[in-house]
Formats: sequence, C-alpha cells, structure tokens
Amino acid sequence: MRLRITPCHHTPTEIKLHQLSAVLEISFDNGETFSLPCEYLRVYTPSAEALGHAPGQEILQTGKEDVTINEIKPIGNYAIQPVFSDGHRTGIYSWDILYKLGSEYPALWADYLQRLEQTGYERKPTAKQI
Repeated sequence: MRLRITPCHHTPTEIKLHQLSAVLEISFDNGETFSLPCEYLRVYTPSAEALGHAPGQEILQTGKEDVTINEIKPIGNYAIQPVFSDGHRTGIYSWDILYKLGSEYPALWADYLQRLEQTGYERKPTAKQI
C-alpha cells in the first residue's frame, strides 16, 4: 500500500528505541509523541522492496511479527534509516513519513491486518506475547 504523504513540517525532538518491547518512540516539535512497533514500521517500509517501482506493484509484507530494529542511521536532517533484524535496511523514513505513520497508526494497522486476513495469512504470536 502506498502512503500518501503530505508535508507536515514537524521535526522530531527525540527518538528512542525500546528494544525489549520492540517499539520506536518518537516525539515531535508540536508535542505529539508516537509509539510505533518495529513490525509496523517494517511492514510499512517506504522501500521499493515493499512498494515496487510503480503503483500496483506493492508487495504485502508478511512474517515480520518478531522483527526488531538493530540500528538507526541518521539521514541528513530529514530522515532515519532503520536496520531491521531481518536484514532489511533500505527504507528511508522521512520525518513526514514517520509523522504520518504515527498519526494514522490505528487506521493503517487495521488496514494491514485486514489485508493479511484477505490473503489467508495468520499472524504468529510474537515472543513478546508468549
């Protein structure tokens, strides 16, 4: 699924990776703070691996329930590039993308779960849930 990104002009004031809970917490200059699960960030990667090279080429990401972030690389003053535990390292998450993923998390996550269900994929319990 392609995300329609509109410029938000908000910049992070703090980014924290909580490795035990596999959550990236990001606070923005407008006071908003979002807690984004690593799985969510991985399945909504803005890379060509998931998006393809043109509309309609998107590939549903599955099997990412236990993925974590091993490292976060800064990209200039506008983005980060997480290195995920499954080896994925090509998604560049701009501040606008991160803000959208945070502010629209309930709807985007529900849409992802619905698309998984439509394909017959069953999410596995994560190590955090056991």
